[in-house]
Parts: sequence; structure tokens; C-alpha cells
Amino acid sequence: MNLLKISIANLKEKKLNSFLSALLLTLGIGMISLLLLLNKQLDEQFRRNIKGIDLVVGAKGSPLQLILSSIYQIDAPTGNVPLSEVNSLRKNPFVKTVIPLSMGDSYQGFRIVGTTPKYTEHFQAKVAQGHLYNASMEVTIGSKVARNTGLKIGDTFSSSHGLDSEGDVHGDRKYVVKGIFEPNGSVVDQLILTRLSSIWDIHEHAEENHEAEKHTLGPEHEDEDKQVTSALVQFRNPMGLMTIPRQINENTSMQAALPSIEINRLFSLLGVGIETLRALALVIIIIAGASVFISLYNSLKERKYEMALMLSMGATRTKLFLMLLLEGLMLAIIGFVAGIVLSRVGLWLFSRAAEQDFHYSVRQFGILPEEIYLFFAALFIGLLAAALPSLGIYKLNISRTLAEE
Repeated sequence: MNLLKISIANLKEKKLNSFLSALLLTLGIGMISLLLLLNKQLDEQFRRNIKGIDLVVGAKGSPLQLILSSIYQIDAPTGNVPLSEVNSLRKNPFVKTVIPLSMGDSYQGFRIVGTTPKYTEHFQAKVAQGHLYNASMEVTIGSKVARNTGLKIGDTFSSSHGLDSEGDVHGDRKYVVKGIFEPNGSVVDQLILTRLSSIWDIHEHAEENHEAEKHTLGPEHEDEDKQVTSALVQFRNPMGLMTIPRQINENTSMQAALPSIEINRLFSLLGVGIETLRALALVIIIIAGASVFISLYNSLKERKYEMALMLSMGATRTKLFLMLLLEGLMLAIIGFVAGIVLSRVGLWLFSRAAEQDFHYSVRQFGILPEEIYLFFAALFIGLLAAALPSLGIYKLNISRTLAEE
């Protein structure tokens, strides 16, 4: 007796019940798998970009907005602050590094960020082609920028005012591409980096207040009357964390935001929704198990005569019990495989939307260790749901069942 062939035939006979049971398992497992994938990859993206940044200073406003705009480049800046106040932080003995950022323009949706070479050093960005910018109006672009815009070494382009492609074009001054960074999985991949002086020159020229100045010295010697959008700060020791944020918030026009606190707060807010979806997925899986149970219970009632006949022809009750267990296992495996495929499709769609809106991508489609546990959980539910009604095979009275029919 081929148990596998009989089990497959039984599932095909009850197409609708089998389909509904597998569909419920697919939806539940797919949701949990997708949440696991997104949680892992988003957490990695956030932690990777935040590493080594102890403090962000900028204009007063929302601390989370300041973090998202300055570190992750996915929100609008809170405003500008005087460069003199940012530079004053360098004199603090607890401060190790200050990296000023100046934003406000873009090219085809990719942000142009004026900064210093310390920014690329911090994110360990290496130049694959050409060299790092070293003069005003020179840029080095991220790998995604090069791939999506088609810019090459020596190309020139005009920036748009604002952080999307809808702003007014600064057509009178053009940037020239001097280098392209290697892909390194950080925010640098989607940025166009240049000197602080480039941003100032563009806007001074656009406003026609005075002729654009050329700045060729380091950040410590830039004009003190200038403004920047924000600055990334790294402390020498934990004492900086205890004293500097309060001093900045109370004694300057700037605000200090702690990335670790704000990102943890963001994840705690997102965590409520994630846990709710996870609970919903578990409920769906339990309903799927109940569906398998009801399907096999009704199937056993309807097939009592068939079972009795098989027993009379030499089949053992244990073989019939295993046959019914096999049906539950097959439904569980089909639901798991389809759920994993569904979660990857969902991740691909999410990645496309994130790439289009924020230039971030989540493209790790491999099997997670947690999904191995999910597989065994699906098998357990399939086995349990099949075992409970299948035990009735041991109570089946062969002669009475055959006589009734």
C-alpha cells in the first residue's frame, strides 16, 4: 500500500478544504516570515548607519526628525544653525569629532550633502573610480546614484532646490563628478557628497547677494558667519554624553538629539504594530490548524466505509493512522513553502517601494534561523491537527461499519 499516493489522492478529492487549510497556513507563515525579514534587515540598516555617532546637533524641532534627516537622510531637516556654534563644540575636551552637514539640494531625488572628508572616513566609504572631491562644485557620488542616474567621471549636472526632483533647478552653476564610491551598504551609497563651500556658493549665487566665494581650507577655517544644517558628534568618553547635550539645549540656539534614544523610541513605537501583526499571524495559523482538524475529522466520518474496507483487506490501523497524519504533514509543508515564497514576494515589493521613496533596499532573501523554528512549528501544528481526528481509526468497528453500508 503506497501511503503517499493515497494521501495525495485524498487531498485532491477534497480540493476546497485542502486549499483553504493550506491558504490559511500560507498567510500566517508568510506574515510571520515577512515580519522577521523586515525586522532583521531594518534593524541592521539602522544600527549600521548609527554606529559611532553619539550626538546630532541641529535647529530646534523634533529630535527624531533631526536624527532621520541627518543620519539616515529620510526626512526633511529641521532648519539651519550657525557654523560658529557648531565649531565651538570642537573646543570641548569631551568631543572627539564634529562632522558638519549642509543639505537642501538634490539631483533626480538623490540628496546633495556638503560635508568634510571625515564623513566618508566615518562610514568607511572607499572611492572605486576617480578621487574624492577637493574643491568647490566637485562631487563624489554613491554607487546607487551612479547606477540610477547614469552619471560618470567628468559629467556635470545642475542641482534642484529641495530634497526631491520637483524643485527649481540651479542652472547657472554646475557640479562636476570627480569620483564614485564603492558600494558599502551605508547611507553613503545614495548620497552626492561635496564640500560645504559648494552648498554655500550655489545659494549665494542664486540669491545674488554677493559673488560666490571659493573655500579651499579645512572646516576649522570656514567663514564663521555661514550656516550648516546639522552636525554629527562623537565623544571621547561617556562624560560627554552626561554633560554636553544639556549644555547645548540650554545655552545655544541648537538642539542636541541622542541617536540611540530616538531610534530605540522609534522601534518601540513600531514594535507595537509589529507585535500586533505577529499576534494576528499566530491567530491565522491556529485557525489553519483548526481547519485541518475539521477537514480530516469530516473526511474520516465520510470515509468510514472505505477505511473499514481497507482494514478488512489487510491494512493495519497504524498504517491508516499514518496515512491521515501524512495528509496533515503535507498540508503543513505546502503552507510553509508557499508562506516563505509569499514573504519573499512581499519583501521584494517593500524593497521596491523603499528604494523608490528613500533609496534604501532590503534584499536579503535567504532563510533565517528563526524560519527553521517556524518550519518545525508548522509541522507540529499539522501533526497535532491531523492526529486528534485520526485517533478515531482505532475505535472503528469493521463489521458494524461494513454492515451499515
